[in-house]
Amino acid sequence: MDRLTHSRNATLHDDHLRNLVRVEQSNADVIVHNSEVPHGYIVPPHRHRRTQFLCVFAGVVLVATVRGRWMIPPGHALLIPRGLEHSVEMHSDVTMRSVYVMSGEGLAASPEPAVLEVTELAQQLLTEAVRLTPMEADSRRAELVMALLLDEIGRLRDRPLGLPFPSHARLAALCRRFMDDPAPDAKIDDWAARLHMSRRSFTRLFREETGVSFSTWRQQAVIFACLPKLAAGLPVTQVALEAGYDSVPAFTTMFKRMLGSAPKLYFHNRQGA
Repeated sequence: MDRLTHSRNATLHDDHLRNLVRVEQSNADVIVHNSEVPHGYIVPPHRHRRTQFLCVFAGVVLVATVRGRWMIPPGHALLIPRGLEHSVEMHSDVTMRSVYVMSGEGLAASPEPAVLEVTELAQQLLTEAVRLTPMEADSRRAELVMALLLDEIGRLRDRPLGLPFPSHARLAALCRRFMDDPAPDAKIDDWAARLHMSRRSFTRLFREETGVSFSTWRQQAVIFACLPKLAAGLPVTQVALEAGYDSVPAFTTMFKRMLGSAPKLYFHNRQGA
């Protein structure tokens, strides 16, 4: 991951703190904030008194909480319940828009994080909400835009994009290294040996820590690790081979199973919207 300069990192941190204060001090029912953040920046752990819908327009972000980690690609949003501490890591240059909702109704009342597929209408409404000037904040037009935006958010569909991460320190370190260098043929026995455990003990630990089998996690993690490269425009063939797949069709099949469409079509539809 690229390193940010100290001064650039400090500036981004100050900007985040100012925005956090603005959001927390505002009495508005709905707040929309636009962010352009470079690859490598990590928003430190924090929480909000509102429910946050973190919508990614371009790039890929990783949101970490005590309840799991979620890698959010373009065209998706993460529902972050009010009061839940979270950090946000940029895995590429990112454009994102956040909606902070005070109301405790519908999706905004959810106690658990959820990845949502953002519709084209929701994206257009978010863009329009960001364009509203301070002079228009209390206008009838602003009221209608925000009302329709909230209604559309309430209709967004869940997508199974959460990647569970273990709290077990040594196992988490193995998972992080795997994300940096994914291999679809990684073996349980190899991981068990690194932790000086039997295959049976490792399998039990992995499921207890993540809630899924090692093979299921491995398949998901490989695709998640490829998202930043695909979002950056690298050829699908290159990404698939670097991820350890023997063929592009095999990679495409797994990608479609998780995200609903082939890699090229998926990113064209979302980043071209």
